[in-house]
Amino acid sequence: MAGKKSKSAGRSKPAPEEFRAEALAHALEKQDVAAVALALRHGNTVVPLLRAGARDNPLDGGEVWTYRDPNTGDVALLLFSDAKNKPENLPPGVGIYSPDWLKQFLTTHQQTITTVFLDIAGPHPMQATPDELLKALA
Repeated sequence: MAGKKSKSAGRSKPAPEEFRAEALAHALEKQDVAAVALALRHGNTVVPLLRAGARDNPLDGGEVWTYRDPNTGDVALLLFSDAKNKPENLPPGVGIYSPDWLKQFLTTHQQTITTVFLDIAGPHPMQATPDELLKALA
């Protein structure tokens, strides 16, 4: 049948529910800083991507999108508990990354990133410095 996709065609792409960090969502809902630290230390985080990684290259994780304030030059990293919480005006791609990845990314870009926003558009936003998150990930 023309125009109809087979069920197997969509299986290579993760389902939307796979782009959710349940523990982080619950911790943000409670605005519990200790629970957020624990969730980041032991769970995955949804990250907006400027460019998704190449499907045929497992070493290509894509290019993380960051926000640079045009007035101050400050750079912010945005993290999400759920891909559904990512504002529509950000690039459409997302990745789900491990605590080890987050620790390495923050360590590498510690001098550039001035703040990290968690679920910036809600429903339960929080903000931290890279240093605070690195302490939480230790």
